[in-house]
Amino acid sequence: MHLEDDYTLLITGTVQEEDCDGLCWQYIIEEHDIRPEFVVITEPTSLNIYRGHRGRMEIKVTTKGLSCHGSAPERGDNAIYKMAPIIVELKELNNQLMDNEFLGKGTLTVSEIFFSSPSRCAVADGCSISVDRRLTEGETYKYALEQISNLPSVKEAQAEVSMYDYAKPSYTGLVYETQCYFPTWVVEEEHIACKTLVDSYEGLFNKQPLVDKWTFSTNGVSIMGRYGIPCIGFGPGHEDQAHAPNEKTWKDELVKAAAMYVAIPVTYLNNL
Repeated sequence: MHLEDDYTLLITGTVQEEDCDGLCWQYIIEEHDIRPEFVVITEPTSLNIYRGHRGRMEIKVTTKGLSCHGSAPERGDNAIYKMAPIIVELKELNNQLMDNEFLGKGTLTVSEIFFSSPSRCAVADGCSISVDRRLTEGETYKYALEQISNLPSVKEAQAEVSMYDYAKPSYTGLVYETQCYFPTWVVEEEHIACKTLVDSYEGLFNKQPLVDKWTFSTNGVSIMGRYGIPCIGFGPGHEDQAHAPNEKTWKDELVKAAAMYVAIPVTYLNNL
């Protein structure tokens, strides 16, 4: 195969993706004005071609109370008790979220719980929970926040509903603050970026690929979700192996993925 042609290929090894999906690409695009024609994400796809996934956001719900001695709890106002019905309603809200034929259903789960109290012998004067919210097509961060703010238990408790911010330093010490909102994204199957990977796959392996989506989240939330730069996923490894104990990747998949990465640029030029 002749690989020489008039194109520029950029390869990025990005950091902090696990903590804050797409933050690295926010920096690349905003600070260096690098905007590729399209991007190939090499997260695990089982050598299938992935063209989107649900977005996500990290939400905080906080209740406030009044502390007092635990021997006379009636003198105080227990913030944990205020949170209890909110958690119950959030569990039910998960069953009522939007669905999408391709991306699937939006979801939420309570992922963390915190409290403030003078001691184990006192009524808690504060309680907070974290909510992991996955956003399907048509769900925005404002919509998701309003859904929780409008729950009867949230109103009754006068709870605060907000989005987390991310402001942790990278290995260089740089802090690049952003909101913990990671937009939903989908590339149409007819798009040239998707067609390029399908054509590359068929040319190399003489069979049709499975075109699908990720369950988890990737840097595509910034690349396509925030900035509208088309991106397609193709990588060795399986989703169910990600973060699993003794995670593994198969050698034959590494070889096939490498062949695809070689073929994609030339195939893209031929499709223009």
